[in-house]
Amino acid sequence: MWRLLLLLSCAAPAQAATIAVDVGHHLGAPGAVSAYGVSELSYNLALARQVESTLLAAGHKVVLINADGQMRELRHRVQVAAAADLLISIHHDSVQPQYLQAWDVAGKSQHYADQFSGYSLFIHSQALQFSRSFACAQAVSQSLLSQGFKPTNHHAPGIAGEERVQLDPRLGIYDADFVVVRLGKIPSILFEAGVIVNRAEALALQEPATQIHMAEAILKGLACLK
Repeated sequence: MWRLLLLLSCAAPAQAATIAVDVGHHLGAPGAVSAYGVSELSYNLALARQVESTLLAAGHKVVLINADGQMRELRHRVQVAAAADLLISIHHDSVQPQYLQAWDVAGKSQHYADQFSGYSLFIHSQALQFSRSFACAQAVSQSLLSQGFKPTNHHAPGIAGEERVQLDPRLGIYDADFVVVRLGKIPSILFEAGVIVNRAEALALQEPATQIHMAEAILKGLACLK
């Protein structure tokens, strides 16, 4: 019996949490388009499902929001997440139109920008749980760095069309007035996993191994909730 109890105690997380994982965008507005013509929504769903699987396996509870791509109202997402310990909204990034170049993919014109790559995290400086959101964004980013991922600086001041305030340039954390990180009463992060108009990154982000490593980094970053 004591061996069974030991195994159960090892399998359980030190502090189980409820995490709301939001699939960014919806079928009516599927977000950015990759260099290969794949919608951001499909990237978001694939990564969100991997995050869900990883967190559940670690003993956490997960509220997966917008898994069917039908939820248009951002305020509704915040409401669904209200009882969770953390909201993380999963997205994939693009760039300003002036940086895009055209190329041919299977007879169709697509657009790419290979000079930008990497992840970024967005929180809102006026949100109710700003300090905790910031701590969680820092923890997740540190974990991503330890997995070999790098943040992007293409939302920073000096980039035409961006000019976002950098709360932590080294960790790729920005201030943004996005509904999902502004309105809630819980710590909230919007995670841009990578730049899908970068041709190499668009392919890498579709790889299950990449998604697994990102999900593991998010899991490790949950130490911020202790």
